[in-house]
Amino acid sequence: MVTQVRFANKPRIRRFVFLLTTLAAVSVLTWYRSDDVAYQEPITSVQGAQYVPSELATTALDNLEVKGRSPANDYERKLFGNGWASVSGCDMRNRILARDLNDVVLRDDGCVVLSGSLNDPYTGKVVIFTRGESTSDDVQIDHVVALSDAWQKGAAQMDQSQREKFANDPLNLLAVDGPTNVKKSDSDAASWLPPNKSFRCRYVARQIAVKIKYQLWVTDAERDSMSRVLEKCPSQVLPVTIVGLE
Repeated sequence: MVTQVRFANKPRIRRFVFLLTTLAAVSVLTWYRSDDVAYQEPITSVQGAQYVPSELATTALDNLEVKGRSPANDYERKLFGNGWASVSGCDMRNRILARDLNDVVLRDDGCVVLSGSLNDPYTGKVVIFTRGESTSDDVQIDHVVALSDAWQKGAAQMDQSQREKFANDPLNLLAVDGPTNVKKSDSDAASWLPPNKSFRCRYVARQIAVKIKYQLWVTDAERDSMSRVLEKCPSQVLPVTIVGLE
C-alpha cells in the first residue's frame, strides 16, 4: 500500500521554504568570495534588495567615462575615513581576512583572525597568515581601485560618507600578498597588473565594477590596458553587485 501524505497548511510551508531560500541567497551574495566573479545572478527582489545581473566586462568598460586625472596633491587617506570601518562590532580588515583566507582561526571574540592561509590572487602562491607584529603584514587588504587613484578620478567630488563607504566596500577589497600590494601602491591598470596573469581578467573586471558603482572614470591609458587584458577573455563578466543591502 502506498501512503499519500497530505500537507494541511501549504501556504505556511511555502512561506517557510521562501524564507530559507531568501536567507541563503542573501548570505551567499552578500559575502561572495574573491574568485566568484564569473557567477551570474538573475534580477531578483528580496525585501527591497535588487540583485543586478553581471554584464560583460568589455561592454561595461565601453560605458566608462574617459578623462584625465585630477590633481593628487590634495589627497589624504583620512578623506576616506580613519582606518577600517566597524560593521556589527568587527572591522572590515578582519571581515575580509575571514572571507578570503582558508582554515581560518578566530579569536574568542569571533572577529579577529589569528591565522589562516591565502591562495593569493596576485601571485598565485599560498601565503600563510599569522597575526603578530612582524607577520600580520604578510597578508594585506588591497583596495582594488586604490584610494588615491579614486580621488583623482571622481572621488574628490564625493561627500565624506560616500568615500568612507567606498574605502570599506567588500567589492573593492581583497586579501593579498603584502609585498606585492606594496609594489602596486596606488597604481591603476595602466601602470600595474597582477603578476599572476591568470587573475588579470578578474582583476580588471573588478576594477571596472567598482568604477561603475561609484561613477569614477578611467584615463585613456587605463582603458587601453584594460581592453588589452579583456581581449584574452571576451566572456569575462563583472562581479555580482547588490543594490539595496549596503
